Amino acid sequence: MGGRQAVLEVNNRGAARREAKASRFRLEGLDCADCAVKLEKKIATLPGVEAVRVNFGAGSMNIIHTVTPEAIMKAVNEAGYGAFRCLSPAAGEEIPAGRKKARLAGAAASGFFLAAGFAGGFLGADRGYSIVLFLLSMLSGGIPVARGAFYAARSLSPDMNLLMTLAVIGAVAIGEWSEGAAVVFLFSLGSFLQEYTLDKTRGSIRGLMELSPKEALVRRDGMEMTLPVEKIVPGDTVIVKPGQKIPVDGRVTEGGSSVNQAPITGESVPVEKRAGDMVYAGTINQQGALVLEVTSHAVDSTLSRIVEMVEEAQEQKAPSQQLVDRFARYYTPAVLAGALAVAVVPVLLFSQPFTVWFERALILLVISCPCALVISTPVSIVSAIGGAARKGVLIKGGSRLEEAGRLKIIAFDKTGTLTLGKPEVTDVIGAGNIGPDRVLRAAAAVEKLSEHPLAGAIIERAGRQGLEIPRASDFKSYAGMGAGANVGGKRYYVGNMSLFQELGIDARQWREMIENLQREGKTTVLVGSEEGISGVVAAADRARPGSREAVKGLAGLGIKRIVMLTGDNRGTALAAAGALGINDVRADLLPGDKLTAVRELKSEGKTAMVGDGINDAPALAAADVGIAMGGSGTGTAIETADIALMSDDIAKIPYAVSISRRALAVIKQNIAFSVLLKAVFIAATITGHSTLWMAVLADTGASLLVTLNGMRLMLVKD
Repeated sequence: MGGRQAVLEVNNRGAARREAKASRFRLEGLDCADCAVKLEKKIATLPGVEAVRVNFGAGSMNIIHTVTPEAIMKAVNEAGYGAFRCLSPAAGEEIPAGRKKARLAGAAASGFFLAAGFAGGFLGADRGYSIVLFLLSMLSGGIPVARGAFYAARSLSPDMNLLMTLAVIGAVAIGEWSEGAAVVFLFSLGSFLQEYTLDKTRGSIRGLMELSPKEALVRRDGMEMTLPVEKIVPGDTVIVKPGQKIPVDGRVTEGGSSVNQAPITGESVPVEKRAGDMVYAGTINQQGALVLEVTSHAVDSTLSRIVEMVEEAQEQKAPSQQLVDRFARYYTPAVLAGALAVAVVPVLLFSQPFTVWFERALILLVISCPCALVISTPVSIVSAIGGAARKGVLIKGGSRLEEAGRLKIIAFDKTGTLTLGKPEVTDVIGAGNIGPDRVLRAAAAVEKLSEHPLAGAIIERAGRQGLEIPRASDFKSYAGMGAGANVGGKRYYVGNMSLFQELGIDARQWREMIENLQREGKTTVLVGSEEGISGVVAAADRARPGSREAVKGLAGLGIKRIVMLTGDNRGTALAAAGALGINDVRADLLPGDKLTAVRELKSEGKTAMVGDGINDAPALAAADVGIAMGGSGTGTAIETADIALMSDDIAKIPYAVSISRRALAVIKQNIAFSVLLKAVFIAATITGHSTLWMAVLADTGASLLVTLNGMRLMLVKD
């Protein structure tokens, strides 16, 4: 949203036109997904707010507004949270450390006074002395909670602040000062710890932006100057010295160096860069100096887009999270009603002591807070998506993460995915006394004017052997068969068997050799003239490094079926598949055939499609999970895909499946733990085996534990 503006008509006594701005805010203290929903509803009712979206996963808020940013921040503060406007174009500012320290100081002071109050009672001090200390404990740690409770009550949107405040007031009302102080201390400390751990999780992505320097050395009009990256525009010349971080996306115009691209692609090995190569903001120049032509503004850099994509992905709710949210909507009111019943029914109908059952009702109020449950899924998704992004794997949302965790079948495109997509000449065979160099020279002369996939490989091989390529003229392409041109006064043709059959040139004696070469996974072209066949050139597309290991790794993860889909002939496809350990091959496919194949596979189980090209886009979209090769992949494939690999490292696919499965397991663990703990404490409360401070400890402790459990996903290795 940042940077985009819309002009809205506002009917304000004069039908004046007012400019609506798009702003982004970082949020402090947003450690409960249920509270994030309530905050969004509150801000949406603020006059002058056109649209609002609170992203709990990223701890941010995007707003289109005509009201001042100060009014928005005030409204957020009234709700019990902090808001800080993001002025930078990328990930936004960190929350000021002073506010965090104040929250920690409040919790520490609350704990000190609580301990002093207990110590006074133990040493036999006057009860009034202990009460004063317990009151100081509640005030030092509870004022932010009470303020949030006040605004929650005023807006009729009960949240955990209101529930905790009611519990403390109730404890004081029945003379349980120590329990009230314990509730405040445990809740304030638990909230701080949970917020701290969540900020660590959210910062795993925002921290990437720190890799990009704030300034760069720019050459303009023959002068060198240091400028903030926000003031650098496309077309500028930037100089990056050895050891420096690259500040912007750009194309190398001078120099050469190896560049550490791990922040963008997750590649552990530096990549050599020369004139004409692209480099990215946040990557690290190593030993050589580079001169770059800037290709995009800082706000549009690849690194900024990655952060934006990941934060948007973290916001999207997974199916399990949607289920938990629906459950929480009914759960909290039900427990509130139950708390009221516990306070009233035993006293009125069974003449039970009011104080005992009122205290149990207060405990149920604390237990009714659904924080641990509703945070169990999003914290796991935020951690998994953030951890994957740091390794060059972009998973576009919680639903995609869960789908990837349930995969049973993976279909691979061959060319450009399992293989490098760049054929190399492997064999040049001449007829009779015609030498291989003569065959290669004629083929290269014709192919120099051709766009055939093998043309580049043939020309490259001729150049590598130092052959002089003759000039060709009168070039003609034969669709689907080959090409012809005049070379040295003779008409030469380069193509398949069908071309020479159509031209009436006998090539039958080459059929067996061609079939043998194709069984080896090679693509062949015949070279000849009207006088007959001069020879054959064979080329093969090499397997991408790590392809075989990736296939083996997926099998080890329990993927039941791995399929190769390719437009190549069956012989070439079988040879390539055999080398990679793939048994299921479908060859001679058009893009529409790939789409049909994916739909058939989906009927047998959750299916992923891995591809890199425009022709793979329909199959990527049709699959349960589309995975695009990002380094060499086209924009169409990446936009269509659910998971994008920011490098050409196919070994990242087993990692993507592995982290998705672990995320599913962690989500189930967190949900089961949260629900079980609630059930145990509700039962213990009804039977009189729980106290108010125990309930608070269990509630805040559960929230902290599910957060820490989810954070483990950031540590999953490749």
